[in-house]
Amino acid sequence: MTANRPVPAWLSDAVLYQIYPQSFADSDGDGIGDFAGLTERLEYLHWLGVDAIWLNPCFASPFRDAGYDVGDYLATAPRYGDAAALAELTDRAGTLGIRVLLDLVAGHTSDQHPWFRASAHDPSDHHYIWADHPAERFVPSPGSRPGWYLPNFFDFQPALNFGYARTDPAEPWRQGVDAEGPRANRAALREIMAHWLGLGVCGFRVDMASSLVKDDPGKVETGRLWTELRGWLDERHPDAALLAEWGDPARSVPAGFHADFLLQFGGDQDGRPLRSLWHNGTGTDQDGWPPEPCYFDAEGKGDIGVFLDAWRSADRAVGTTGRISLPTSNHDFSRLACGPRTPDQLAPAFAFQLTWPALPAIYYGDEIGMRYVPGLPDTEGSTLGPRYNRAGCRTPMQWDATPGAGFSTATDLYLPLDPDPGRPDVATQRADETSLLHLVRRLITLRRAQPELGAHGSLEVLHAGYPLAYLRGGRFLVVVNPRREPAALTLPDLTPRQALVVRGVRVDGTEIRADGFSYGVFEL
Repeated sequence: MTANRPVPAWLSDAVLYQIYPQSFADSDGDGIGDFAGLTERLEYLHWLGVDAIWLNPCFASPFRDAGYDVGDYLATAPRYGDAAALAELTDRAGTLGIRVLLDLVAGHTSDQHPWFRASAHDPSDHHYIWADHPAERFVPSPGSRPGWYLPNFFDFQPALNFGYARTDPAEPWRQGVDAEGPRANRAALREIMAHWLGLGVCGFRVDMASSLVKDDPGKVETGRLWTELRGWLDERHPDAALLAEWGDPARSVPAGFHADFLLQFGGDQDGRPLRSLWHNGTGTDQDGWPPEPCYFDAEGKGDIGVFLDAWRSADRAVGTTGRISLPTSNHDFSRLACGPRTPDQLAPAFAFQLTWPALPAIYYGDEIGMRYVPGLPDTEGSTLGPRYNRAGCRTPMQWDATPGAGFSTATDLYLPLDPDPGRPDVATQRADETSLLHLVRRLITLRRAQPELGAHGSLEVLHAGYPLAYLRGGRFLVVVNPRREPAALTLPDLTPRQALVVRGVRVDGTEIRADGFSYGVFEL
């Protein structure tokens, strides 16, 4: 456990919003989103009520993996705009009370990065991991340097050398974590972070945060690396946030991260707790995950206990040292609206997410019910296998009812060729106070007005079935029924003083009756 400073006050109960910059807002009509377009849309995010946005990678890149193949950590990708455009974004966001976090790809670079180009011709360079004979997963050198390099994900993403937890004389490339190369890379991470923090960024979401130290049982040495970096961050940039893509808060938060996301992978159950919550696994033949019943499914065959058990275990490990973030979706995972799931089913999911004691993270477009689109072509490395294409969750933000609004339909990266004419969009839903968008806004407003409904309030689960019923802060009752069939429940007398946000739930003394796809938040 670290002895680091507490979570920054601005992050302690924030509502996060993830933006895939290619697909969010295009200001110049070239079919690709950019900083200027995002800046123009900050008013919408302020109206919605989010506290912080994190952007998928914005660094210079060949974009063979959508920017996760970094070509220069200290330069922005020209497609998005220059550093001045990013500074204008962070400044304008700051005036609206919105922080901006960048995505830090810490474990690897592009094979086009100057570091790797030099390393591929210099046997004395230890930025990367080089073997002197063929070994599992290693890739032949592309330069005059003899040997093979270790990729971290795709072959064109060579792993930066942060050392091995276990060395082996028979494999001399297994340098210890305190060898010259790993020390230099840890210093480079500090320099990269300091550069962007100095330009107004408020923190980082760290890609593949558990991948840095190799052959690391229990991720002990990886944890020590992040503990060291967190100590530096606390000393030099105490208000900056460090969020992990680890998927295992019980390990990552004690190691030094302020928060970690529950993910579709990671942890002792390899992501099953999140998938058991709202991955319906049907109608999405390209999302890569096996079908299994989830709790937020119309047939009501899921088991919320899988999620609850994992949550309780992680919550005990995290304690008061950090936060667990609960996302609606992300750029690697099918959206809430996928397969046969209807718009009516999305409202209970948001009622749950925004009243649960986590940091909610809304993936752009989920608040209007944007759908996962199967069958799109591979785009910038979106395809990971025959059944896993991420392009379907990366389509352009639907600002209004015009197909391709805000994007050039001729060159846009992710726009389906035949948009659904009945698709949801911001303009239509913003004008309709009964829409999903307005519900999400009301729930965020309620969460901010009643802190007991946020990350700090106590939690007591009253019924872990259909409907789900729980108390927040001892005085707010939340009831959620995500299945099609009505559900009923008898509890001790919980007479509400007022209904705060309700659809289809009635509380009468000890009786709770919930229509299909219903939700309710009551003050007792």
